[in-house]
Amino acid sequence: MKIGRFNDGRIGVIVGDTIVDVSAACGVDPAEWPPVGIIRVIANFERLRPAIERAAAGPGVPLSAVRLEPPITWPRNLLALPNNFADHSAEMQGRSYAGAGNSLGANAAGFFMKAGSSIVGPSDVIRIPDMPEREFHYECELAIVIGKPATNVTAAEALDHIFGYACLIDVTMRGKEERVMRKSITSFTPIGPWITTADEVGPTDDLELQLWVNGALRQHAFAREMIVGIREAVELCSSIMTLEPGDIIASGTMAGVGPLTAGDSVRIAIDNVGSMTLPVEAAKPLRFSFAGHLQ
Repeated sequence: MKIGRFNDGRIGVIVGDTIVDVSAACGVDPAEWPPVGIIRVIANFERLRPAIERAAAGPGVPLSAVRLEPPITWPRNLLALPNNFADHSAEMQGRSYAGAGNSLGANAAGFFMKAGSSIVGPSDVIRIPDMPEREFHYECELAIVIGKPATNVTAAEALDHIFGYACLIDVTMRGKEERVMRKSITSFTPIGPWITTADEVGPTDDLELQLWVNGALRQHAFAREMIVGIREAVELCSSIMTLEPGDIIASGTMAGVGPLTAGDSVRIAIDNVGSMTLPVEAAKPLRFSFAGHLQ
């Protein structure tokens, strides 16, 4: 099943090139605040699924006639794996950028957190601060969406705790500042276009991840090339914290990262999961000095 959000918080099931409103079957009020109805749907999906499937058999509207929104906007945890493809770690080794105090590419074990407020959806825009002295890079990633609470689970148990998958672009400002800051700028985590449930995606080792900038293929890899695999990522993160329904783990990226500038168009596609294209626009410069002091 492909399930997502559209038109101011409605829950929809994607059927072909249409979307069917299943908000009532899910018991979700599109106007609720905070917009966490989708998280309740994920947490209660086994119970709700028969009603959702019945509702999804009804009439839909063309996807082209609706505004798709981020499938999840308020995850409790938005986590990401660094240097999780050997080719990307190698390509970054020794690179330095304006504002960066050290060369990049050293392997870093574990995971880091991104701000949930950096999330945007497939109908949104990536906004790059107008700072010519800095580079802002795209990173093609797979979003792993947690479906059941997970505390210290093993890799063998991990699939039981995964609800589904989505496309994710991890936009990054290169520089000396702490990683979480550089990756948490508003609009720096596009997710979508929907969540494809794990049963529909099927085996993940052969999932093909691709990203294009202005129509030119920049990144390409298969999920089996991850250093920390999908199951192992759930094991790793759940060994430190309890993962909850709706939490997201970003897989890390492969070789081919490069700069984004205003006017670019970025497309990400993952087999059996989905694809989305976002434009890139300029935003105001960030309000901090490169000495690290607030202005």
